[in-house]
Amino acid sequence: MNLDPTRTVREFALEFPNATRLFEKLGIDYCCGGGKPLQAACADARIPLADVLHSLKEETFLTAANTDSTDFKQQSLKGLIEHIVVRHHGYVRQEIPRLQQLLKKVVSVHGGKHPELAGIQQHFHALADELTSHMMKEEQVLFPYIAVMEQAFQEGKPARRPMFGTVTNPVHMMEMEHDSAGALLKEISAASGGYTPPENACFSYRTLYTGLKDFEADLHQHIHLENNILFPRAIALEEQVNAAVNVT
Repeated sequence: MNLDPTRTVREFALEFPNATRLFEKLGIDYCCGGGKPLQAACADARIPLADVLHSLKEETFLTAANTDSTDFKQQSLKGLIEHIVVRHHGYVRQEIPRLQQLLKKVVSVHGGKHPELAGIQQHFHALADELTSHMMKEEQVLFPYIAVMEQAFQEGKPARRPMFGTVTNPVHMMEMEHDSAGALLKEISAASGGYTPPENACFSYRTLYTGLKDFEADLHQHIHLENNILFPRAIALEEQVNAAVNVT
C-alpha cells in the first residue's frame, strides 16, 4: 500500500480503481487532470489532504477490483474498446437527446427567473456536438486501428501503416477534445451550483440536474479509461510492434 501524496491522482485511480468514486464525490479531477500529485489536487479542491488519505485507507477504496470486477489494465485492448463503446458511448448517445429535451422544457418554463439555465443549455448543446463528432472519430478511425494492431502483434505479424502515421497523433487529438469536454462540464457544473436545484424546483428541474450530474460522472470514468489506460497501452503496443519489425 503506497499512499504517498506526491503520487499523481492518475496513479491512485489506476492502482485502486474504486478510488475514482471518492475522487468523483470530492470533485478531484482524475481523468483530464489526473497528472497532478494528489497533494496538489487536494489543495486545488480545498480539501484537507489528511482526510483524503484517511478515506483512501478505507477498505472500500483499496480493493483492486472495479465495481463490475473488471481489471481494465489486464483486459485485452479489443475488450476494453468494446466496453467503452457499449457502456460509455452508448450511454452518451442515449442521454444526449433526453437531457436536451429536459433542458428545452425547463428553460422554457423557468428560464425567466433562472437566466443561468440558458447558459447551461448552450454549453450542453456544444458538449453534445463535440462528443458526437469525437465518438465517431474514435469508432471509425482510432479504435479499429488499435484492435488491428493488437491482433497483428498477437499473431506475430507486422501491422499496416495507418494513414495518420503513428497512433500518438490521433491519441493527442482525442486528449485535446477530452480537455475541451471537461472544460464545458466545469462550466455547466459551476452555472448550476454543482447541480443543486432551487428549493422550490419542480420534478423536471430536479430530474435535469440529476441527469447532468450523472452524465458528468459517467464521462469522467469514460475519459479516465481512455486517457489513463487505453491510450497509454496503445502507444506502448505500437512501440512493441515497431521494435519487433525492426528486429526482423
